[in-house]
Amino acid sequence: MRPEHDGTDDGERPASAEPDEGGLRESGEPDAGGSEASGEPDAGGLNGGGEPGGGGPPEEGGWGRFAEQVERHRHELQVHCYRMLGSFTDAEDMVQETLLRAWRRRETFEGRSTLRAWLYRIATNACLDLLSGPARSREIAVVMDAEPRSPLAEVPWLQPYPDRLLDLAASDAARPEAVTVERETIELAYLAAIQHLPPRQRAVLILRDVAGLSAEEASGALELSVAAVKSALQRARATMRLHLPASRAQWGPVTEPSEEERAVLRRYMDASVAGDLSALATLLRQDARQTMPPASLVYEGRVAILDMWGPVMSGPGQWGEWKALATHANRHPAVANYVRRHGESTYTAVNIDVLRVENGLIAEITTFGPELNTAFGLPAEL
Repeated sequence: MRPEHDGTDDGERPASAEPDEGGLRESGEPDAGGSEASGEPDAGGLNGGGEPGGGGPPEEGGWGRFAEQVERHRHELQVHCYRMLGSFTDAEDMVQETLLRAWRRRETFEGRSTLRAWLYRIATNACLDLLSGPARSREIAVVMDAEPRSPLAEVPWLQPYPDRLLDLAASDAARPEAVTVERETIELAYLAAIQHLPPRQRAVLILRDVAGLSAEEASGALELSVAAVKSALQRARATMRLHLPASRAQWGPVTEPSEEERAVLRRYMDASVAGDLSALATLLRQDARQTMPPASLVYEGRVAILDMWGPVMSGPGQWGEWKALATHANRHPAVANYVRRHGESTYTAVNIDVLRVENGLIAEITTFGPELNTAFGLPAEL
């Protein structure tokens, strides 16, 4: 357990700050359920209303301008929270918590760090608070001298992230700190591997290697010495090497699926809709793997995958008639599958398959439920 800390201090913590069950707050400030004339935002986000007495915004334009500046970082911060937590739904909650904490402690920002670094500090601490809470039982036991079956199968809370929302994280090209979200730091293999790190090592790795914060900025965000940050980073990198695919270093930075991957996706969709197991077999590598978070199931090899698909797609026990819609997740091609069962008139969403393609063949399929169809802009029924 760690004491809850919202990470909003831009230097020394004000003496008036006191802990509250909703987070650190200034004396007299309403809790998360209240709102006063000071411009406290509702659950919808920062509203920029109300000019507080004293202090000053980071740039001219008043507190409304400050709210706009903070809101511009929303999508980037949500991706940061997603890396920390591995869960899209948790990341949505934590970025909202970050914006609320930033607004409630806006007067503490004095410009001694960049606004981006200040917000990353708040977001990181919000995630660490969640990870340390009693309701969060997501620790992964790793035997360091043993080869894990599959990191993807060991992280039952893992969820995909829609590419259309990843693109928003760097949609404002005018911001010098805007960064393109590349595959190597958002792919499912990376997200699953990083969940094996202790929370603070995870935070150090993400702040330093992904967000690009300096050792001093990461030190301030986590309230660690610079030496401790460097030590944690070294240990985190070593652990990541144990869990990432050996061929990952050869993938290179990619921001969207290639034409080859799109072609494989189209063939996969056609074969799935037709229930053509022979065609599907030609698309799979012999050593292909399929996992299905939150179930800790691993289907190793082409034969095992086809044996699992067979009864569902063909024969007397088949589920029904299939349709598929193309999408993209974590910078990989993906497909949303729908089935119209016997006697039904509509196609109901079944799952989302995220494909990892190597040299024109499917090397890995990660299958998720349809719970995030709305986030992907996909219908629940066809």
